Amino acid sequence: MSFSRRFLLVSAAALGLAPAAWARDAKPAANALDFDAFNAADDSLALSQGAKSAAVARAQILLDRAWFSPGEIDGAFGQNMQRMVRAFQRSEGLKESGRIDQGTWAALRSASDAPLLARYTITEQDAAGPFEKTPADMAERAKMKALPYQSLGEMLGERFHVNPGYLKRLNPGVKIAAGSEIVVPNVRESKAPARLSQHLEIDKGERVLYVLDKDGQLAAGFPISIGNEDNDPLPLGTLTIKNAVDNPSFTFDPRLLKSAPQDAQKAEIAPGPNNPVGTIWLGLSKPHWGIHGTPDPSTVGHSETNGCIHLTNWDAERLAKVIKVGAKVEVQA
Repeated sequence: MSFSRRFLLVSAAALGLAPAAWARDAKPAANALDFDAFNAADDSLALSQGAKSAAVARAQILLDRAWFSPGEIDGAFGQNMQRMVRAFQRSEGLKESGRIDQGTWAALRSASDAPLLARYTITEQDAAGPFEKTPADMAERAKMKALPYQSLGEMLGERFHVNPGYLKRLNPGVKIAAGSEIVVPNVRESKAPARLSQHLEIDKGERVLYVLDKDGQLAAGFPISIGNEDNDPLPLGTLTIKNAVDNPSFTFDPRLLKSAPQDAQKAEIAPGPNNPVGTIWLGLSKPHWGIHGTPDPSTVGHSETNGCIHLTNWDAERLAKVIKVGAKVEVQA
């Protein structure tokens, strides 16, 4: 059995596919992994919330590349994905079912024809880090000169928009280390939609941030976590982006946080991807509020925050590339 054929069978099991189906459709290549089988697998069946399969992973990659981010790519159809499917369907003039039917598959495929998986060789520079555990206590974090990634797996997960555990499932038996060739979602070359405007909408109930086009139509969307209504709620109405900071530091002020310990002291937390505001800060005209990244991408869209609007670091970085200071932010219930 060729290496590429063994890879397909192992990957099929890891991704929840029947090995027999992959063996039947696979076309072994002499000296390369055969990504065609993943791209050409049958996507005719509808997908809905609760599904877990390679087809879900394919749809997540396509949504991500269309700038309708599902959050972490993990092969599981959760709430974030359902929200983004509805948003994508709205942008394409399709019925907003939240299910991926044949029409939605066709629209996703037409938006991008690049391979869904790519191969990446981990470099010595990647593996060198630095990596350091992030303390839970803010006073201990304040002693650190930077808040880097905690592991190589975490870094690669953020780079390729994939849950670190799912990255391991994509690469069974492969050591995540310098020199290893790994399979990753092919998401890094996606381009921003050409029609994006400087007008954002935040849907508090749906937990989604939308980017509109110049005609006021939906052009991109990102899942968000947002502050609860008991702790300095975000008001409805129009705000603006007041400033933009790459790789920001964070001022921990317990007076502004109801959940802070009573004896907590004000502290300055150094920059880094595990900083509480992640790698990007877009400050809003409402004091102490901003749109920013987070060190916990798996929680985005699923949890409340102490304040502000949290995106995954990679979505915050994408947004910051196309949104300028002065952009309008419309907050809706």
